[in-house]
Amino acid sequence: MPKLPALPARKLLKALQKDGFKIVSQKGSHIRLKKRTPAETRIVIVPNHDEIAKGTSSSILRQAGWDREKLQKTLE
Repeated sequence: MPKLPALPARKLLKALQKDGFKIVSQKGSHIRLKKRTPAETRIVIVPNHDEIAKGTSSSILRQAGWDREKLQKTLE
């Protein structure tokens, strides 16, 4: 499994939006995205920072229901 890269928020937001997440609100530097499917609703909160820590990125991936491979494919 590839290592999780350190990403800027704008790249991660772009990847999430590409997968169907919509920005629903922002409070301070935290952006809230939501994706509804017939089976579930997923909410992801992304800090709008120049570089997101690897642990935070890992948590965001869990919230989105992604793994590292899906992130890599979406970023391409």
